[in-house]
Amino acid sequence: MGRVSLKERLRQGLFLLDGAMGTQLIAHGVEPGKCSELLNLESPGLILRIHNAYLEAGADAVLTNTFGGNGFALARHGLVSRVADVNTAAAGLARKAAGRTKYVLGDIGPTGDFLEPLGSLKPDQLTTVFAEQVKALLAGGVDGFIIETMTAVEEAAIAVRAAKSAGSDLPVLASMSFDKRGPDFKTMMGVDVKTAVSALVSAGADAVGFNCGTTTLDEYVELAKRFVAAAAGRVSVFAEPNAGKPELVDGKAVYKVTPDEFASAAQKIYAAGVTIIGGCCGSSPDHINALAKILRA
Repeated sequence: MGRVSLKERLRQGLFLLDGAMGTQLIAHGVEPGKCSELLNLESPGLILRIHNAYLEAGADAVLTNTFGGNGFALARHGLVSRVADVNTAAAGLARKAAGRTKYVLGDIGPTGDFLEPLGSLKPDQLTTVFAEQVKALLAGGVDGFIIETMTAVEEAAIAVRAAKSAGSDLPVLASMSFDKRGPDFKTMMGVDVKTAVSALVSAGADAVGFNCGTTTLDEYVELAKRFVAAAAGRVSVFAEPNAGKPELVDGKAVYKVTPDEFASAAQKIYAAGVTIIGGCCGSSPDHINALAKILRA
């Protein structure tokens, strides 16, 4: 029997994403600050090994190594002309690892710039840039898209709409990055959970969620409950917590949460009603393997 579509698979219950790419690249010796996306062309074997490690750990899907693969982000590395090459290659590598039994999500991150009036970007510019990335990922064979680490709801909504319009009706997951501020959770741009969920659902997201941030594991569990309440069954909710709150050690961000601690928190997040779970910064194949074991037990 053939594999069901990603959209149908997401409706079937527990679905595990992979973990961090950036911190894994650093762990494999990549210099911090290097354009990670260029490695899809220069070091494809390394990217493939990381994808395979996550799939062997129990992930149902891998994310393409394209978080900074939009035109604005690549321009900072002098690579604005390589958008199609970088993204199509990344999708091809992820597809090779996933085969025809697992899934590939095209990863789309923020531009790093601001819309008017805070910045100089116009909505139509953002739409064009995100659509360019979506088309390149689609050409490489992705099954859907995941928009991550957004802090401005307007940019996130534009990215969702661009993916929906250019992405051949493939499912789009969209998440924002939250920090705990007093009794509430808000993004760096002051967006709260209800506002984020409402905007992302209205834009057409098939699933909404959270990733990254500087919260503790207990706070991620609390955030999950608020997301599930705000979504109110309209769409699925997903979570990609960091391996705990980063600590600065010798000038470097260090994540000290063990795989078992991570899995325990993931179990509580799942119990809260979150059915799509993976990891963000600091998480590794060991973390994904631990949560796969406990959630599938």
